[in-house]
Amino acid sequence: MSDVGLDRPGTPGGSGAGEHGADGGPGCVGASVTSGTSGLRSAKVPEKSEEFGGSTASGGSERAEAGVADADPPTPSAPAPRAPEVSTGRQPTTPGPARRPPADPVKALMHRHRELCERAVDPLEIAAGLEAHGVTDRTAVRFRHRDVFSLAEEMYARVPRDGETPPPPTAEEAPRARADWALLTLLPGALCAATVTGIRLTDGQPRLVAALVGFLAVSLAMRAALSRGPLGIPDRAPTTGTSTWTYWLLAYAALGDGLLAAAVTGGPDALPTGTPDAPWPMDTAPVLALALSCAPAAWSAHLFAARARRKLTVSRGLEDFAASVRPLLLGTFALYLCALTALSALSGAALDEPSAHPQVIALGALLFLARLLTVHGFAHAPAVVLTAAATAQATALAAAFASRLPGCGFLTAPVEALVDLWGVGGIQTLSCGVGALALLIHGIRKLTRASAHAQAEGPC
Repeated sequence: MSDVGLDRPGTPGGSGAGEHGADGGPGCVGASVTSGTSGLRSAKVPEKSEEFGGSTASGGSERAEAGVADADPPTPSAPAPRAPEVSTGRQPTTPGPARRPPADPVKALMHRHRELCERAVDPLEIAAGLEAHGVTDRTAVRFRHRDVFSLAEEMYARVPRDGETPPPPTAEEAPRARADWALLTLLPGALCAATVTGIRLTDGQPRLVAALVGFLAVSLAMRAALSRGPLGIPDRAPTTGTSTWTYWLLAYAALGDGLLAAAVTGGPDALPTGTPDAPWPMDTAPVLALALSCAPAAWSAHLFAARARRKLTVSRGLEDFAASVRPLLLGTFALYLCALTALSALSGAALDEPSAHPQVIALGALLFLARLLTVHGFAHAPAVVLTAAATAQATALAAAFASRLPGCGFLTAPVEALVDLWGVGGIQTLSCGVGALALLIHGIRKLTRASAHAQAEGPC
């Protein structure tokens, strides 16, 4: 490497420079530097020749030792040889192949929810399904969309279909009520009124027969009313078997308060006779009011489902939809409670029984919210709350009777304190009222979701 720039033909002073390098004089500086690194080509050559042991005329040779050939520029036919590059141990900085663009995030999401996209009949169903799986507006931003509805529209448009994509959804008219379920919801109240009349007009064995036949008739009518229409459970809703607890709550509304009052005072001494003045009185007005309220409950559920479906069609975001459905839910719930209160007052006046408005309103609110949640696919919470309310009532009755055992008198202390404070109806009011409040809070969270109204609500 020390010969570079020294023996080039046509460079004056080339041999003199070589002699300096051979004698080991100052000329060795140029050779040693060129042997170490090529960076000396850019170094400045000192102007004083004494430092290199030569005259001023040998400046061209000294510059040649530094690798600078500026005395006689090379001709185009004979280009100057390139100085060898010294390896620095670094990788070449030449640009590599272009990076692959990131995978399509929407396509990956469509693959994850392939069944939902294939069976969806409109973008609203996809949006509701995504929302049910935890995809929110904030999550949709990661897929380059402003909200879940916009993301669902793209997913629906990219699904291959034979037909053309339908036009954007517009506000639909609320479906009209059908006559079949409208008439079925009136049947339980009519049969219950007939049963109460038969109990009042008969005595002895015929009264027992009338009560049993009326109970079976009302149960079948109630089952038929709850099998279709706005109160009917769709196929997508799970069945939880809450009928047992519902029947218990209704039976307690008719016989529970009278049995608890008799148990606290040491009774009962006889079986119920179906009259309010018996040792074990039977309250028929609450049951009649609840049976008659089946029709207002169905109409309220129909109103809520139809209006919520309409708001889902015109909404452009999950938060916007929830904000618009929340007052609708509270309004329909209040509408049902007003109708139940009026029916309770009418039933008490017609049967000449003391009013039990708190118990009736609490029980009616509990049953209405439980059915509304079950219809829209949220059956777990209603089952838990109904079981808890029935268990609380059964525990109060069991404690009242168990306190008669030796050494167990302390068991009835909480029940007696509550009866002294709120009366015998306090157990039913407290258990059903707390359960209804819990379901109302749960319903505000669940029934305001788009997934609760994703599919058509049947023929209502």
